[in-house]
Amino acid sequence: MSGPSEKRARHLRQHEGEEQRATNLELFFDLVFVFAITQLSHLLEVHLTPTGAAKTGFLLLVVWWGWTYTTWMTNFFDPDAITVRLVLIASMLASLLMAIAIPEAFGGRALLFAAGYTGLQVIRNGFVLWATDPRWPQHRTFEGVAIWSVAVGVLWIAGALADDWARLGLWSLALAIDYAGPFARYWVPGRGRVSVEEWEVETAHFAERFQLFIIIALGESVVVTGGTASALDTDPTRLAAIAVAFLGTAAMWWLYFSYVAAVAQVRLDTTSHRGELARDGYTYLHVIMVAGIIVAAVGDEIVIAHPGADLSTAQLIAVTAGPALYLLGHVAFRLRMTATLSRKRLAGAAAVVVAGATGLVLPALACATLILAIMVGVIGWEIVSAHRRWPDGPPDHRAVRSALERSEEDRQKA
Repeated sequence: MSGPSEKRARHLRQHEGEEQRATNLELFFDLVFVFAITQLSHLLEVHLTPTGAAKTGFLLLVVWWGWTYTTWMTNFFDPDAITVRLVLIASMLASLLMAIAIPEAFGGRALLFAAGYTGLQVIRNGFVLWATDPRWPQHRTFEGVAIWSVAVGVLWIAGALADDWARLGLWSLALAIDYAGPFARYWVPGRGRVSVEEWEVETAHFAERFQLFIIIALGESVVVTGGTASALDTDPTRLAAIAVAFLGTAAMWWLYFSYVAAVAQVRLDTTSHRGELARDGYTYLHVIMVAGIIVAAVGDEIVIAHPGADLSTAQLIAVTAGPALYLLGHVAFRLRMTATLSRKRLAGAAAVVVAGATGLVLPALACATLILAIMVGVIGWEIVSAHRRWPDGPPDHRAVRSALERSEEDRQKA
């Protein structure tokens, strides 16, 4: 008969040197977060104020944290195993309840939001702890994660039951503790910290999952463009605004998938500090790009609805901040993944901010067109630079991997 450890091993992905890919169940799971991103975008559009932006940003961080922990889980556990499927479906239901509550998360649906998020964390992390052999090195990490999720869950539920200001304080503390967990390496009194070296990931699957979330966020931009336009009359000016909004989304896709995604994946695959790099570059820094896409979607909606109007200060900030934040997210991601500064994208972000100032004297469409031109200019600048560096064409995956391996060896020697 099979022992407990053999039965639990069946829940795990069998790597055996093969690249793992996202499964149909993981894509199904993501559908809830498509809805969550839509909810966040609508929340910001309706409450385009500093308070509304702060609340949307706070809720995005909560949603993102729930999704990223599930991605780490499915990097180890096989979604085709029956028990893992059941846990993911239960987690999906908890995530759906959380997403439903987003518009009133700080009001009448605070308990639903907190219960959904806490349920997602506790169900998933409790299963992960149960499903791993105590002798497996990773088990100690999962113990720390489970203990933290239960302890922080108490704060989330207590905050939901408290009055407004007490709720804000408790939830802020809970979110801060949540995000501190990986950096603190899930320190527990009497148990110490877990080792970062235990956080091994299967690179192809892990990177692909975050790439897919970028697609989810970009998809929301397309939905906003189409949904807003379909409810309004179309004339040449509005059609131009629709084109600018769509091309802006396409530019963001190009900026991420033309070079960044592939190089980052190879860098993650070649580093000797994979767990730490995955934590910083993907778990923490990708949310900046996602935030930029969400804000850009709100900006697109504003421009499509009022292409010839002069923008208010709040509207102008939305149109400008999205692309700028997105580019700055790229700068931070590259700096962490390759220890190099993306001067082109940093310059592009600065130029977007300057272009946004033209919205003080130009109508919405003209300002948005100028911002689009800057993003396209960054793409063109990078294409020209790549051609000069590799006149015979950009290096293939193997060449990039070899170059990054040499860079890693030089860094270790230094």
